[in-house]
Amino acid sequence: MHVVLIATDKPDALQVRLDNREAHLAYVAETGVVELAGPFIDAEGRMTGSMILLDVPDMAAAQAWAADDPYARAGLFSEVTLRTWKKVIG
Repeated sequence: MHVVLIATDKPDALQVRLDNREAHLAYVAETGVVELAGPFIDAEGRMTGSMILLDVPDMAAAQAWAADDPYARAGLFSEVTLRTWKKVIG
């Protein structure tokens, strides 16, 4: 099952993101469920959120993955949305 995680950083939280980036990237690599990921970028080129495509057995697994993400544990996000997604092209 594919689930897209869309997260918006809290205002002025770039340093929180930078401080936890290494742990986040290690978590992505360790868990092995991320198919595609990257940050949203503002007009100045600063990271302001995340889009992550997960391949998980169910929504509960996606929710657990999102909750354990070091970015989430650090309180980086003001909002996180998880939505089931169906690949059609690509």
